[in-house]
Amino acid sequence: MDSLENSSSRDVPGARKPVLNKYAFAAALLASATSILLGYDIGVMSGAIIFIKENIHISTIEVEILVGSLNVCSLFGSLLAGKTSDLIGRRLTIVLAASTFLVGAVLMGFAPSYPFLVAGRVIAGVGVGYSLMIAPVYTTELSPATSRGFLTSLPELFITLGILFGYLSNYILAGAPAAAICLGVLAMPESPRWLVMKGRYGEAKKIIQKISHTMEEAESRFQEIKIAASGLDSENSSQFSGKGVWKELLLTPSPSLRRILIAAVGINFFMQASGNDAVVYYSPQVFKAAGIHNKRHLFGITVIMGISKTFFVLVSALFLDRFGRRPLLLLGTLGMVFSLVGLGLGSKFLAENNSEPTWAIVLSIIAVCAFLSFFFIGIGPITWVYSSEIFPMKYRAQGTSVAISVNRLVSGGVAMSFLTIANKITFARVFFILAGIMTMATIFFYILLPETKGKTLEEIEGLFEARPSDVEN
Repeated sequence: MDSLENSSSRDVPGARKPVLNKYAFAAALLASATSILLGYDIGVMSGAIIFIKENIHISTIEVEILVGSLNVCSLFGSLLAGKTSDLIGRRLTIVLAASTFLVGAVLMGFAPSYPFLVAGRVIAGVGVGYSLMIAPVYTTELSPATSRGFLTSLPELFITLGILFGYLSNYILAGAPAAAICLGVLAMPESPRWLVMKGRYGEAKKIIQKISHTMEEAESRFQEIKIAASGLDSENSSQFSGKGVWKELLLTPSPSLRRILIAAVGINFFMQASGNDAVVYYSPQVFKAAGIHNKRHLFGITVIMGISKTFFVLVSALFLDRFGRRPLLLLGTLGMVFSLVGLGLGSKFLAENNSEPTWAIVLSIIAVCAFLSFFFIGIGPITWVYSSEIFPMKYRAQGTSVAISVNRLVSGGVAMSFLTIANKITFARVFFILAGIMTMATIFFYILLPETKGKTLEEIEGLFEARPSDVEN
Protein backbone atom coordinates (compact mmCIF):
# COMPACT_ATOMS: atom_id res chain seq x y z
CA MET A 1 0.00 0.00 0.00
CA ASP A 2 1.12 3.53 -0.63
CA SER A 3 0.08 7.14 -0.51
CA LEU A 4 1.90 9.89 -2.29
CA GLU A 5 -0.42 12.49 -0.85
CA ASN A 6 -0.86 13.75 2.68
CA SER A 7 -3.59 15.73 4.32
CA SER A 8 -2.32 19.03 2.99
CA SER A 9 -3.32 18.02 -0.54
CA ARG A 10 -6.80 16.82 0.45
CA ASP A 11 -10.01 18.82 0.29
CA VAL A 12 -10.76 20.51 3.61
CA PRO A 13 -14.06 22.39 4.15
CA GLY A 14 -13.48 26.14 3.97
CA ALA A 15 -9.87 25.75 2.85
CA ARG A 16 -8.46 26.87 -0.48
CA LYS A 17 -7.88 24.12 -3.01
CA PRO A 18 -4.15 23.63 -3.58
CA VAL A 19 -2.82 25.19 -6.76
CA LEU A 20 -1.72 22.71 -9.42
CA ASN A 21 1.99 22.12 -8.97
CA LYS A 22 3.71 23.40 -12.12
CA TYR A 23 6.61 20.97 -11.94
CA ALA A 24 4.30 17.95 -11.60
CA PHE A 25 2.13 19.32 -14.41
CA ALA A 26 5.12 19.77 -16.74
CA ALA A 27 6.41 16.26 -16.01
CA ALA A 28 2.94 14.75 -16.57
CA LEU A 29 2.60 16.72 -19.80
CA LEU A 30 5.89 15.39 -21.15
CA ALA A 31 5.12 11.81 -20.13
CA SER A 32 1.63 11.95 -21.61
CA ALA A 33 3.02 13.26 -24.89
CA THR A 34 4.14 9.71 -25.68
CA SER A 35 0.47 8.87 -26.28
CA ILE A 36 0.44 11.23 -29.25
CA LEU A 37 2.20 8.41 -31.14
CA LEU A 38 -0.89 6.18 -31.15
CA GLY A 39 -3.20 9.06 -31.99
CA TYR A 40 -0.97 10.15 -34.83
CA ASP A 41 -1.00 6.67 -36.29
CA ILE A 42 -4.81 6.40 -36.05
CA GLY A 43 -5.25 9.78 -37.73
CA VAL A 44 -2.83 9.04 -40.55
CA MET A 45 -4.18 5.56 -41.24
CA SER A 46 -7.84 6.61 -41.32
CA GLY A 47 -7.07 8.84 -44.28
CA ALA A 48 -4.27 6.81 -45.85
CA ILE A 49 -6.27 3.58 -46.13
CA ILE A 50 -8.20 4.80 -49.17
CA PHE A 51 -5.05 5.82 -51.07
CA ILE A 52 -3.04 2.76 -50.00
CA LYS A 53 -5.81 0.46 -51.20
CA GLU A 54 -5.99 2.26 -54.55
CA ASN A 55 -2.25 2.62 -55.13
CA ILE A 56 -0.94 -0.82 -54.15
CA HIS A 57 -4.19 -2.71 -54.83
CA ILE A 58 -4.60 -4.65 -51.59
CA SER A 59 -7.68 -6.56 -50.44
CA THR A 60 -9.98 -5.75 -47.52
CA ILE A 61 -8.31 -8.45 -45.43
CA GLU A 62 -4.87 -6.99 -46.18
CA VAL A 63 -6.17 -3.55 -45.13
CA GLU A 64 -7.36 -5.04 -41.83
CA ILE A 65 -3.97 -6.72 -41.29
CA LEU A 66 -2.19 -3.44 -42.01
CA VAL A 67 -4.38 -1.50 -39.58
CA GLY A 68 -4.62 -4.17 -36.86
CA SER A 69 -0.98 -5.24 -36.87
CA LEU A 70 0.07 -2.16 -34.87
CA ASN A 71 -2.58 -2.80 -32.22
CA VAL A 72 -1.79 -6.52 -31.93
CA CYS A 73 1.95 -5.86 -31.65
CA SER A 74 1.35 -3.12 -29.09
CA LEU A 75 0.13 -6.00 -26.92
CA PHE A 76 3.72 -7.24 -26.62
CA GLY A 77 4.98 -3.75 -25.85
CA SER A 78 2.41 -3.40 -23.06
CA LEU A 79 3.31 -6.79 -21.58
CA LEU A 80 7.02 -5.99 -21.59
CA ALA A 81 6.63 -2.44 -20.31
CA GLY A 82 5.64 -3.38 -16.75
CA LYS A 83 8.70 -5.50 -16.04
CA THR A 84 10.94 -3.11 -18.00
CA SER A 85 9.84 -0.07 -16.00
CA ASP A 86 10.40 -1.92 -12.71
CA LEU A 87 13.95 -2.76 -13.86
CA ILE A 88 15.20 0.42 -15.56
CA GLY A 89 12.76 3.04 -14.30
CA ARG A 90 9.75 4.90 -15.67
CA ARG A 91 11.78 7.64 -17.37
CA LEU A 92 14.03 5.36 -19.46
CA THR A 93 11.00 3.26 -20.41
CA ILE A 94 9.43 6.39 -21.94
CA VAL A 95 12.64 6.96 -23.95
CA LEU A 96 12.51 3.34 -25.11
CA ALA A 97 8.87 3.73 -26.19
CA ALA A 98 9.51 6.84 -28.28
CA SER A 99 12.70 5.43 -29.83
CA THR A 100 11.01 2.20 -30.90
CA PHE A 101 8.12 4.08 -32.49
CA LEU A 102 10.59 6.36 -34.27
CA VAL A 103 12.24 3.37 -35.97
CA GLY A 104 8.87 2.00 -37.08
CA ALA A 105 7.66 5.40 -38.26
CA VAL A 106 10.72 5.94 -40.44
CA LEU A 107 10.25 2.50 -41.98
CA MET A 108 6.59 3.26 -42.71
CA GLY A 109 7.38 6.68 -44.15
CA PHE A 110 9.77 5.27 -46.75
CA ALA A 111 8.09 1.88 -47.28
CA PRO A 112 8.23 0.92 -50.99
CA SER A 113 5.72 -1.92 -50.67
CA TYR A 114 3.03 -3.55 -48.52
CA PRO A 115 5.42 -5.89 -46.60
CA PHE A 116 7.57 -2.92 -45.57
CA LEU A 117 4.47 -1.04 -44.38
CA VAL A 118 3.44 -3.99 -42.22
CA ALA A 119 6.98 -4.37 -40.85
CA GLY A 120 7.04 -0.69 -39.89
CA ARG A 121 3.71 -0.99 -38.13
CA VAL A 122 4.87 -4.08 -36.23
CA ILE A 123 7.88 -2.19 -34.84
CA ALA A 124 5.86 0.98 -34.17
CA GLY A 125 3.25 -1.14 -32.41
CA VAL A 126 5.75 -2.30 -29.79
CA GLY A 127 6.62 1.35 -29.09
CA VAL A 128 2.94 2.28 -28.81
CA GLY A 129 2.38 -0.55 -26.32
CA TYR A 130 5.21 0.73 -24.14
CA SER A 131 3.92 4.31 -24.25
CA LEU A 132 0.30 3.43 -23.43
CA MET A 133 1.35 1.58 -20.30
CA ILE A 134 4.07 3.85 -18.95
CA ALA A 135 2.47 7.30 -19.39
CA PRO A 136 -0.48 6.83 -16.97
CA VAL A 137 1.64 4.89 -14.44
CA TYR A 138 4.33 7.59 -14.36
CA THR A 139 1.75 10.38 -14.08
CA THR A 140 -0.19 8.60 -11.33
CA GLU A 141 2.99 8.23 -9.28
CA LEU A 142 3.71 11.95 -9.49
CA SER A 143 0.19 13.32 -9.01
CA PRO A 144 -1.56 14.47 -5.79
CA ALA A 145 -5.10 13.18 -5.16
CA THR A 146 -6.74 16.53 -5.91
CA SER A 147 -5.42 16.69 -9.48
CA ARG A 148 -4.66 13.05 -10.30
CA GLY A 149 -7.74 12.67 -12.50
CA PHE A 150 -6.79 15.69 -14.60
CA LEU A 151 -3.11 14.82 -14.92
CA THR A 152 -3.62 11.11 -15.60
CA SER A 153 -6.24 11.81 -18.29
CA LEU A 154 -3.69 13.83 -20.28
CA PRO A 155 -2.58 10.72 -22.29
CA GLU A 156 -6.06 10.53 -23.86
CA LEU A 157 -5.88 14.24 -24.69
CA PHE A 158 -2.60 13.64 -26.49
CA ILE A 159 -4.08 10.67 -28.34
CA THR A 160 -6.80 12.93 -29.71
CA LEU A 161 -4.29 15.66 -30.55
CA GLY A 162 -2.25 13.01 -32.35
CA ILE A 163 -5.33 11.91 -34.30
CA LEU A 164 -5.98 15.52 -35.34
CA PHE A 165 -2.32 15.99 -36.29
CA GLY A 166 -2.47 12.74 -38.26
CA TYR A 167 -5.58 13.87 -40.14
CA LEU A 168 -3.67 16.93 -41.31
CA SER A 169 -0.35 15.21 -41.98
CA ASN A 170 1.15 12.12 -43.59
CA TYR A 171 3.74 9.42 -42.89
CA ILE A 172 6.62 11.55 -44.20
CA LEU A 173 6.41 13.47 -40.90
CA ALA A 174 5.69 10.38 -38.83
CA GLY A 175 9.05 10.44 -37.04
CA ALA A 176 8.70 14.04 -35.86
CA PRO A 177 6.53 13.43 -32.75
CA ALA A 178 8.69 10.51 -31.58
CA ALA A 179 11.94 12.46 -32.05
CA ALA A 180 10.53 15.44 -30.14
CA ILE A 181 9.44 13.18 -27.28
CA CYS A 182 12.91 11.60 -27.03
CA LEU A 183 14.39 15.07 -26.55
CA GLY A 184 11.66 16.23 -24.16
CA VAL A 185 12.14 13.27 -21.83
CA LEU A 186 15.63 14.56 -21.01
CA ALA A 187 13.98 17.27 -18.89
CA MET A 188 11.71 14.85 -17.00
CA PRO A 189 12.36 13.60 -13.46
CA GLU A 190 12.29 9.91 -12.58
CA SER A 191 9.28 8.63 -10.62
CA PRO A 192 10.07 9.20 -6.91
CA ARG A 193 8.25 5.97 -6.05
CA TRP A 194 10.51 3.92 -8.28
CA LEU A 195 13.58 5.66 -6.83
CA VAL A 196 12.45 4.79 -3.29
CA MET A 197 11.85 1.17 -4.30
CA LYS A 198 15.46 1.14 -5.52
CA GLY A 199 16.75 2.69 -2.29
CA ARG A 200 17.78 5.97 -3.99
CA TYR A 201 16.27 8.11 -1.24
CA GLY A 202 18.27 11.29 -1.85
CA GLU A 203 17.17 11.58 -5.49
CA ALA A 204 13.57 10.74 -4.58
CA LYS A 205 13.47 13.40 -1.86
CA LYS A 206 14.70 16.13 -4.22
CA ILE A 207 11.98 15.32 -6.77
CA ILE A 208 9.25 15.13 -4.11
CA GLN A 209 10.29 18.59 -2.89
CA LYS A 210 9.77 19.94 -6.41
CA ILE A 211 6.30 18.44 -6.80
CA SER A 212 5.12 19.53 -3.33
CA HIS A 213 3.87 22.90 -2.15
CA THR A 214 5.81 23.01 1.13
CA MET A 215 8.83 21.32 2.66
CA GLU A 216 6.57 19.86 5.38
CA GLU A 217 4.32 18.30 2.76
CA ALA A 218 7.35 16.93 0.88
CA GLU A 219 8.77 15.31 4.03
CA SER A 220 5.42 13.74 4.89
CA ARG A 221 5.00 12.34 1.38
CA PHE A 222 8.55 11.01 1.37
CA GLN A 223 8.05 9.19 4.67
CA GLU A 224 4.76 7.67 3.49
CA ILE A 225 6.42 6.32 0.35
CA LYS A 226 9.28 4.86 2.41
CA ILE A 227 6.81 3.10 4.72
CA ALA A 228 4.89 1.72 1.74
CA ALA A 229 8.08 0.55 0.02
CA SER A 230 9.35 -1.16 3.17
CA GLY A 231 6.40 -3.54 3.01
CA LEU A 232 6.79 -4.57 -0.63
CA ASP A 233 8.09 -8.06 0.09
CA SER A 234 10.90 -9.95 1.76
CA GLU A 235 13.58 -8.80 -0.68
CA ASN A 236 15.60 -5.68 -0.05
CA SER A 237 13.76 -2.69 -1.50
CA SER A 238 16.90 -1.45 -3.24
CA GLN A 239 16.93 -4.70 -5.21
CA PHE A 240 13.22 -4.59 -6.11
CA SER A 241 12.68 -5.70 -9.70
CA GLY A 242 9.07 -6.83 -9.69
CA LYS A 243 9.99 -10.49 -9.27
CA GLY A 244 7.01 -12.74 -8.59
CA VAL A 245 4.43 -9.99 -9.20
CA TRP A 246 2.79 -11.68 -12.20
CA LYS A 247 2.40 -14.91 -10.24
CA GLU A 248 0.66 -13.10 -7.39
CA LEU A 249 -1.51 -11.12 -9.79
CA LEU A 250 -2.71 -14.00 -11.96
CA LEU A 251 -2.36 -17.16 -9.82
CA THR A 252 -2.56 -16.27 -6.13
CA PRO A 253 -4.21 -12.85 -5.79
CA SER A 254 -5.85 -11.76 -2.54
CA PRO A 255 -9.61 -11.03 -2.75
CA SER A 256 -9.00 -7.26 -2.97
CA LEU A 257 -6.26 -7.65 -5.58
CA ARG A 258 -8.56 -9.93 -7.61
CA ARG A 259 -11.28 -7.25 -7.57
CA ILE A 260 -8.73 -4.62 -8.64
CA LEU A 261 -7.54 -6.81 -11.51
CA ILE A 262 -11.11 -7.51 -12.66
CA ALA A 263 -11.93 -3.79 -12.58
CA ALA A 264 -8.77 -2.79 -14.48
CA VAL A 265 -9.06 -5.53 -17.10
CA GLY A 266 -12.81 -4.93 -17.45
CA ILE A 267 -12.59 -1.21 -18.14
CA ASN A 268 -9.78 -1.78 -20.66
CA PHE A 269 -11.75 -4.56 -22.38
CA PHE A 270 -14.90 -2.48 -22.76
CA MET A 271 -12.94 0.59 -23.90
CA GLN A 272 -11.88 -1.27 -27.05
CA ALA A 273 -14.92 -3.57 -27.36
CA SER A 274 -16.91 -0.36 -27.89
CA GLY A 275 -15.47 -0.28 -31.41
CA ASN A 276 -14.17 3.26 -31.05
CA ASP A 277 -10.77 2.61 -32.64
CA ALA A 278 -12.38 0.80 -35.57
CA VAL A 279 -14.88 3.63 -36.16
CA VAL A 280 -12.01 6.13 -36.20
CA TYR A 281 -9.68 3.98 -38.34
CA TYR A 282 -12.44 3.20 -40.83
CA SER A 283 -14.35 6.49 -40.56
CA PRO A 284 -14.22 7.06 -44.36
CA GLN A 285 -15.84 3.67 -44.93
CA VAL A 286 -18.37 4.32 -42.14
CA PHE A 287 -19.33 7.65 -43.70
CA LYS A 288 -19.48 6.08 -47.15
CA ALA A 289 -22.00 3.64 -45.72
CA ALA A 290 -23.81 6.73 -44.43
CA GLY A 291 -24.14 8.05 -47.97
CA ILE A 292 -21.15 10.43 -48.18
CA HIS A 293 -18.94 9.59 -51.16
CA ASN A 294 -16.99 12.78 -51.96
CA LYS A 295 -13.39 12.36 -50.70
CA ARG A 296 -12.98 16.01 -49.74
CA HIS A 297 -16.21 15.86 -47.74
CA LEU A 298 -15.04 12.63 -46.07
CA PHE A 299 -11.74 14.10 -44.92
CA GLY A 300 -13.39 17.38 -43.94
CA ILE A 301 -15.73 15.51 -41.62
CA THR A 302 -12.85 13.54 -40.07
CA VAL A 303 -11.02 16.80 -39.27
CA ILE A 304 -14.17 18.16 -37.61
CA MET A 305 -14.37 14.90 -35.66
CA GLY A 306 -10.79 15.36 -34.51
CA ILE A 307 -11.49 18.86 -33.20
CA SER A 308 -14.67 17.67 -31.47
CA LYS A 309 -12.89 14.76 -29.77
CA THR A 310 -10.10 17.01 -28.52
CA PHE A 311 -12.66 19.39 -27.03
CA PHE A 312 -14.55 16.66 -25.14
CA VAL A 313 -11.38 15.03 -23.80
CA LEU A 314 -10.36 18.42 -22.43
CA VAL A 315 -13.80 18.85 -20.85
CA SER A 316 -13.48 15.43 -19.21
CA ALA A 317 -9.96 16.17 -17.96
CA LEU A 318 -11.03 19.47 -16.42
CA PHE A 319 -14.07 18.07 -14.60
CA LEU A 320 -12.84 14.58 -13.67
CA ASP A 321 -11.54 15.66 -10.26
CA ARG A 322 -14.67 17.72 -9.59
CA PHE A 323 -17.48 15.32 -10.53
CA GLY A 324 -15.62 12.03 -10.15
CA ARG A 325 -14.89 9.00 -12.32
CA ARG A 326 -18.23 7.16 -12.01
CA PRO A 327 -20.63 9.94 -13.13
CA LEU A 328 -18.64 10.75 -16.27
CA LEU A 329 -18.01 7.08 -17.01
CA LEU A 330 -21.68 6.11 -16.72
CA LEU A 331 -22.80 9.21 -18.65
CA GLY A 332 -20.35 8.37 -21.41
CA THR A 333 -21.30 4.71 -21.79
CA LEU A 334 -25.06 5.42 -21.74
CA GLY A 335 -24.55 8.14 -24.35
CA MET A 336 -22.58 5.68 -26.49
CA VAL A 337 -25.43 3.15 -26.30
CA PHE A 338 -28.00 5.63 -27.65
CA SER A 339 -25.55 6.95 -30.26
CA LEU A 340 -24.83 3.44 -31.55
CA VAL A 341 -28.54 2.66 -31.75
CA GLY A 342 -29.06 5.86 -33.75
CA LEU A 343 -26.13 5.02 -36.02
CA GLY A 344 -27.50 1.52 -36.53
CA LEU A 345 -30.94 2.85 -37.48
CA GLY A 346 -29.48 5.42 -39.88
CA SER A 347 -27.21 2.84 -41.52
CA LYS A 348 -30.11 0.37 -41.80
CA PHE A 349 -32.34 2.82 -43.66
CA LEU A 350 -29.49 3.88 -45.96
CA ALA A 351 -28.69 0.26 -46.82
CA GLU A 352 -32.31 -0.55 -47.57
CA ASN A 353 -33.15 2.57 -49.60
CA ASN A 354 -31.39 3.42 -52.86
CA SER A 355 -32.57 7.03 -52.59
CA GLU A 356 -30.39 7.60 -49.49
CA PRO A 357 -32.80 9.89 -47.56
CA THR A 358 -31.21 13.04 -46.20
CA TRP A 359 -32.58 12.51 -42.69
CA ALA A 360 -30.82 9.14 -42.46
CA ILE A 361 -27.50 10.66 -43.61
CA VAL A 362 -27.81 13.47 -41.06
CA LEU A 363 -28.77 11.01 -38.31
CA SER A 364 -25.75 8.84 -39.08
CA ILE A 365 -23.32 11.77 -39.05
CA ILE A 366 -24.73 13.14 -35.77
CA ALA A 367 -24.69 9.63 -34.24
CA VAL A 368 -21.02 9.06 -35.15
CA CYS A 369 -20.00 12.44 -33.73
CA ALA A 370 -22.10 11.84 -30.58
CA PHE A 371 -20.64 8.34 -30.15
CA LEU A 372 -17.08 9.64 -30.30
CA SER A 373 -17.87 12.62 -28.05
CA PHE A 374 -19.39 10.40 -25.35
CA PHE A 375 -16.42 8.04 -25.65
CA PHE A 376 -13.93 10.85 -25.11
CA ILE A 377 -15.83 12.40 -22.22
CA GLY A 378 -16.09 9.08 -20.41
CA ILE A 379 -14.42 5.72 -20.95
CA GLY A 380 -11.66 7.10 -23.22
CA PRO A 381 -9.70 9.17 -20.69
CA ILE A 382 -11.06 7.48 -17.55
CA THR A 383 -9.66 4.07 -18.55
CA TRP A 384 -6.08 5.35 -18.25
CA VAL A 385 -6.81 7.15 -14.98
CA TYR A 386 -8.66 4.30 -13.30
CA SER A 387 -6.53 1.34 -14.33
CA SER A 388 -3.30 3.03 -13.21
CA GLU A 389 -4.51 4.45 -9.88
CA ILE A 390 -6.22 1.39 -8.37
CA PHE A 391 -3.21 -0.96 -8.20
CA PRO A 392 -1.01 -0.89 -5.04
CA MET A 393 2.60 0.25 -5.48
CA LYS A 394 4.10 -3.22 -5.77
CA TYR A 395 1.67 -4.28 -8.50
CA ARG A 396 1.10 -0.96 -10.28
CA ALA A 397 3.49 -1.27 -13.21
CA GLN A 398 2.88 -4.92 -14.03
CA GLY A 399 -0.81 -4.85 -13.11
CA THR A 400 -1.38 -1.91 -15.44
CA SER A 401 0.70 -3.77 -18.02
CA VAL A 402 -1.68 -6.76 -17.91
CA ALA A 403 -4.77 -4.53 -18.16
CA ILE A 404 -3.45 -2.52 -21.10
CA SER A 405 -2.34 -5.71 -22.86
CA VAL A 406 -6.00 -6.76 -22.85
CA ASN A 407 -6.82 -3.30 -24.20
CA ARG A 408 -4.43 -3.74 -27.12
CA LEU A 409 -5.48 -7.34 -27.83
CA VAL A 410 -9.15 -6.38 -28.09
CA SER A 411 -8.29 -3.28 -30.13
CA GLY A 412 -6.31 -5.37 -32.61
CA GLY A 413 -9.04 -7.98 -32.84
CA VAL A 414 -11.72 -5.37 -33.52
CA ALA A 415 -9.57 -3.49 -36.05
CA MET A 416 -8.66 -6.68 -37.92
CA SER A 417 -12.24 -7.95 -38.16
CA PHE A 418 -14.44 -4.84 -38.29
CA LEU A 419 -14.70 -4.49 -42.09
CA THR A 420 -15.02 -8.23 -42.70
CA ILE A 421 -17.86 -8.56 -40.19
CA ALA A 422 -19.56 -5.38 -41.45
CA ASN A 423 -19.41 -6.65 -45.04
CA LYS A 424 -21.00 -9.95 -43.97
CA ILE A 425 -23.74 -8.73 -41.62
CA THR A 426 -23.94 -4.98 -42.59
CA PHE A 427 -22.70 -1.94 -40.69
CA ALA A 428 -26.12 -1.50 -39.08
CA ARG A 429 -26.00 -4.86 -37.32
CA VAL A 430 -22.43 -4.23 -36.18
CA PHE A 431 -23.55 -0.99 -34.52
CA PHE A 432 -26.48 -2.71 -32.83
CA ILE A 433 -24.09 -5.38 -31.45
CA LEU A 434 -21.76 -2.65 -30.15
CA ALA A 435 -24.75 -0.96 -28.47
CA GLY A 436 -25.43 -4.25 -26.65
CA ILE A 437 -21.79 -4.50 -25.56
CA MET A 438 -21.85 -0.97 -24.15
CA THR A 439 -25.07 -1.74 -22.28
CA MET A 440 -23.20 -4.59 -20.55
CA ALA A 441 -20.30 -2.19 -19.90
CA THR A 442 -22.63 0.27 -18.15
CA ILE A 443 -23.91 -2.48 -15.83
CA PHE A 444 -20.34 -3.72 -15.15
CA PHE A 445 -19.12 -0.23 -14.25
CA TYR A 446 -22.12 0.51 -12.03
CA ILE A 447 -21.68 -2.68 -10.00
CA LEU A 448 -17.90 -3.20 -9.83
CA LEU A 449 -16.14 0.19 -10.08
CA PRO A 450 -16.16 2.29 -6.87
CA GLU A 451 -15.55 6.04 -6.97
CA THR A 452 -11.90 7.08 -6.49
CA LYS A 453 -12.18 10.87 -6.74
CA GLY A 454 -10.11 12.66 -4.12
CA LYS A 455 -8.89 9.42 -2.54
CA THR A 456 -5.24 8.79 -1.78
CA LEU A 457 -3.75 5.75 -3.47
CA GLU A 458 -3.75 4.00 -0.07
CA GLU A 459 -7.47 4.67 0.38
CA ILE A 460 -8.24 3.42 -3.12
CA GLU A 461 -6.74 0.05 -2.30
CA GLY A 462 -9.01 -0.07 0.75
CA LEU A 463 -12.10 0.45 -1.42
CA PHE A 464 -11.53 -2.94 -3.00
CA GLU A 465 -11.10 -4.73 0.33
CA ALA A 466 -14.84 -4.37 0.85
CA ARG A 467 -17.40 -6.03 -1.42
CA PRO A 468 -18.17 -3.71 -4.37
CA SER A 469 -21.85 -3.54 -3.35
CA ASP A 470 -20.80 -2.27 0.08
CA VAL A 471 -18.78 0.63 -1.33
CA GLU A 472 -20.55 3.95 -1.30
CA ASN A 473 -21.13 5.30 -4.81
